[in-house]
Amino acid sequence: MDGRSCARNQPRDVWFLAGTFGGWAGRACEVPGGRPIAAPVVNSFGDPEHCAAFMRDARGAVVLDGKVVEPETYPGDSITVQAAPGNPVTGEEGRFAVTGCGLWVQLPPLAPGKHTLKIHGRSGDFSTDAEYALTVVASSDSSAPSARASRGAL
Repeated sequence: MDGRSCARNQPRDVWFLAGTFGGWAGRACEVPGGRPIAAPVVNSFGDPEHCAAFMRDARGAVVLDGKVVEPETYPGDSITVQAAPGNPVTGEEGRFAVTGCGLWVQLPPLAPGKHTLKIHGRSGDFSTDAEYALTVVASSDSSAPSARASRGAL
């Protein structure tokens, strides 16, 4: 994924950046001004025992514009998933409850302009790396995000 779908299904109160299913991804996204940003560093779900084991080894590093940002720890929260048919994570569809866990980063709204966000996470032999080229666009109407996103690998 290169970032062309960054604006898809975004809620009005926060801008979510996608993680990876493992490995590296480079993405370029246009983000409306005034929105806080949230992204997974490394995360998983399953039963409480799975999350406990996953979190014992969970480590992450986040760098925004050259400055370190400490990720937040979510050791295990009950979540309800509404999975679409053919979802690539579990293959299940429908609604089900699981325990979600991981490290996440939450950023306040960024100043208009260009920003670089680098995320690295690891637990056991699972690792994720994402590098985002973010362009924050000043907007008089932050409820109408731009669907435009730059294409291409970083």
